[in-house]
Amino acid sequence: MSFKLNSVVPWGRNISEYREMFLLSGEDMKKRIAGFGDGPASFNCQASEQGSSVISFDPIYQFSEKELSDRINEVRDTVIQQMRENMENYVWDKITSVEQLEEIRMSAMRMFLADFEQGKKEHRYIYHELPDRLPCADDSFDIGLSSHFLLMYTALGYDFHVDAITEMLRVCKEVRIFPLCDLDSNSSEMIEKVIEYFRKSYAVEIKETDYEFQKGANRLLIIKKNM
Repeated sequence: MSFKLNSVVPWGRNISEYREMFLLSGEDMKKRIAGFGDGPASFNCQASEQGSSVISFDPIYQFSEKELSDRINEVRDTVIQQMRENMENYVWDKITSVEQLEEIRMSAMRMFLADFEQGKKEHRYIYHELPDRLPCADDSFDIGLSSHFLLMYTALGYDFHVDAITEMLRVCKEVRIFPLCDLDSNSSEMIEKVIEYFRKSYAVEIKETDYEFQKGANRLLIIKKNM
């Protein structure tokens, strides 16, 4: 097992944040949705309870509920301390304090943990690591989502991002990636190169969203197949 849990900092967002980040309309929520790198987000749990069809893919889903819970508790204080030390890098309007942020994130992760084992049995949480081939047929999903992973971790390199997005587009008619900046809120030459690569073969659109917690992280990339 090459993927190590102790290299992961689990941090989950909820369905309200997902819908704001990805501009998910009521009609979108009726479509077949795939989440890539969802981690311990509660989006799958909450959307499934509301009748949506969502499957999440992440390498951390190879671990048990207890292992994930232990890791969340292990890193919780460190993450919150880092937030306190870097408050100037965030927009404190909808979320007004570090304490409120901690409760929102922990609430989302508690929902995920409570749903995880059942969700695995229902094949809603599937162990997978991009850019490996997904266990799905072409066009299995209408919309694919990537939150705070693709294009953000620029150190993974150009080829990784192109290969990962290409595989997502094999199984999804449309891919939405948020945000369009690196961990320091900067756009980069690599991000621009990746976007230009997909413009050659797909319909590409960049939209601003009302969701901005990390300063400067408020743009959504939408890549659609020309169908």
